Amino acid sequence: MFRSAASTPSRVLRRAGLAAAALLLAAAAQAQPQSAACTRTYAPATLQYSQPLNLGQLKNQLYYYACSGAYDSDLNKVLSAATAYVATRAAQVTKPALVLDIDETSLSNLSEELADDFGYIQDGPCDNLPKGPCGARAWELSGRAQAFDGTLALDKTAQAHHVAVFFVTGRHESKELREATEKNLKSAGYAGWAGLALRPARTGTMSVAGYTSGERENIAEKGYTIIANVGDQQSDLDGGYAERAYKLPNPFYYIP
Repeated sequence: MFRSAASTPSRVLRRAGLAAAALLLAAAAQAQPQSAACTRTYAPATLQYSQPLNLGQLKNQLYYYACSGAYDSDLNKVLSAATAYVATRAAQVTKPALVLDIDETSLSNLSEELADDFGYIQDGPCDNLPKGPCGARAWELSGRAQAFDGTLALDKTAQAHHVAVFFVTGRHESKELREATEKNLKSAGYAGWAGLALRPARTGTMSVAGYTSGERENIAEKGYTIIANVGDQQSDLDGGYAERAYKLPNPFYYIP
């Protein structure tokens, strides 16, 4: 009798639980999914379909990496290797050349990135640093980016060994931005470069890698041997036309 009396409410509760679960599932099926706010479903090949770290945690990692000295250390390891190779290889080839990317390779935009909490704001002013927001275009036109010491040393070493230095950047071509970029490079300490290529405003379906490799091909067709190519994105380096490619760390943004 006791077992029977105890089992009756248990069955009732179980049925009630199942009914509530069914209602929740039905409501969830009709609700707008959170993913509806997304405008793309792209996932890097390095990630599996699993729950990523919380965005706040990821930003904390970025802040620590950028501000603890680890970023500078990793940059300098790569740039020191590139500098040593250029100094050794320069005299062994005819018309040696060095190709450098600009953003996060020759010039640092970390002030803008920190002000925007590692987001990207294309338009708008950038006149309240170190506070944000800071519009990317306004930042680039202001010409306030500082040189990476290691890249500046690489540039000086290359020119001392009669290596022609070419800048190839993903910044889009315009008279205003070209002038600002040239001014910023000079104020940061760069001088005497052999060429500066900005990405054409209209490139159709051409990828960034297609553009950068095409510019290196143009340099090679002038008789230069590109002994080193340095960039912070893999798309800066893919496509050949360089003896060695040096990838600098950049976990702050990604350009495919």
